[in-house]
Amino acid sequence: MPVIASRLDRASGDFRRNREEMLAKLAELERHLDVARAGGGERYVARHRARGKLLPRERVELLLDRDAPFLELSPLAALGSEYVVGASVVTGVGVVSGVECVVVAHDPTVRGGATNPFTMKKALRAMQIAAENRLPCIQLVESGGADLPRQAEVFVPGGAIFRDLTRLSAAGVPTIALVFGNATAGGAYLPGLCDHVVMVRGQAKVFLGGPPLVRMATGEIAEEEELGGAEMHSRVSGVSDFLAEDERDAIRLGRAIVRRLEWRKSGPGPAGGFEEPLHDAEDLLGLASSDLRRPIDVREVLARIVDGSCLDEFKPLYGANLLTGWASIHGYPVGILANDLGVLFSEEAEKAAQFIQLANRSDTPLVFVQNTTGYMVGRAYEQRGMIKDGSKMINAVSNSTVPHLTLQIGASYGAGNYGMCGRAYGPRFLFVWPNGKTAVMGPQQLAGVLSIVARQSAEAAGKSFDEAQDAALRAVVEEQIERESLAAINSGLLYDDGIIDPRDSRTVLGLALSACHSAPVRGTDAFGVFRM
Repeated sequence: MPVIASRLDRASGDFRRNREEMLAKLAELERHLDVARAGGGERYVARHRARGKLLPRERVELLLDRDAPFLELSPLAALGSEYVVGASVVTGVGVVSGVECVVVAHDPTVRGGATNPFTMKKALRAMQIAAENRLPCIQLVESGGADLPRQAEVFVPGGAIFRDLTRLSAAGVPTIALVFGNATAGGAYLPGLCDHVVMVRGQAKVFLGGPPLVRMATGEIAEEEELGGAEMHSRVSGVSDFLAEDERDAIRLGRAIVRRLEWRKSGPGPAGGFEEPLHDAEDLLGLASSDLRRPIDVREVLARIVDGSCLDEFKPLYGANLLTGWASIHGYPVGILANDLGVLFSEEAEKAAQFIQLANRSDTPLVFVQNTTGYMVGRAYEQRGMIKDGSKMINAVSNSTVPHLTLQIGASYGAGNYGMCGRAYGPRFLFVWPNGKTAVMGPQQLAGVLSIVARQSAEAAGKSFDEAQDAALRAVVEEQIERESLAAINSGLLYDDGIIDPRDSRTVLGLALSACHSAPVRGTDAFGVFRM
């Protein structure tokens, strides 16, 4: 397979400037992650520790195999909202007793682990990943159920968490609950609906209604232990399968349950003997600019991600703004679609549609590397059929059934976001570099469109146009769109699965591909009607 030659000039001003800007963005990302890792803050963390309990990340670390990686998902959930960054739950994919699993760990230092709207979205995303990739799902439970002041936003849609647990079980995907503390109200159904349940003696309290609610509803006076204690559920109700002596014992039992599953992947394994990229991943810091009007040389990016820096390009002389080709990442064969210069013309859209069909015929996962300003506009392009050609690409992406992974390294604007498999198109995993921006269009373009419409409206009504007011409004709109398009804000809304250090791109994609191959990898030939 052809090797990608690198022409990168590390001494250039652009490279040095890009590197400095990226390092600054990574420092900002680390500050956000520090807030997420801090949970409810020093006071509540200290109170939790005083009760002899482990923090959620400590529980996850003990659950995973020694030195096993943990692909954390949506760590910045709720950033920019009124809720604590991280949304009071830790989710991710990690290896437990040799088996890749989805792990969901509630953080009781944040309002007792209660579920707010972002907690719900984050938990549902984790279970979606478990279902699509056939990954056993382990719940580390300590949750007070719905955040009651926000019950109107959580109660109705939150029922999908319980529905999805039962659907995982029905699909033969194991579900396991390790209960470390309170699991009240809706939280009680997490262990109630899992295949395997472990409860910690003296800590786990699982009941639909605690003593105050029971007294108000029935007049009965009951103690927590007799209502929902671990020992009661292990000896009397049968809700618990195993009674753990402490948290570490519960984790030991959980690991033993996974080991006894004898779980096997359904997809093909990676090829052995693959080579590392020939070029240094450190260079990725200097390849992407914060100014998304400047193109990113996507071949240089791929040369630092794919095995052996080898890429077999498909239609290399046609539709040059979209690179398509065959490669492998950590031994897993992939088809790659990568935006080279941003804008997509008819040629790029047709090329992509054909390539996606070929990948489905060969059961090859697809990796979309996004840096797109969208599909080309203008009289000549509309008359040539940009709409129908772009629709072919979106049709192909929508109906493709091989696993899709999306890596956003720059802009993701307009319908280019759709054609290059943005969140709405169901990629198995979607990760973003810190410089990424997502919006309907660039800030200047959007503000300019609004200005033109306002000017035309004033002319049609025979009114004068206030230039000063228009300039002020454009400035406000540009600032708003710029802020809303930032990677951190979109990540806070769970429009991706996390912002990553560019240097980790190969590792993250490798972990994601391994997770995808826990399920069968099969393409389709059933596409919608392609408008010719």
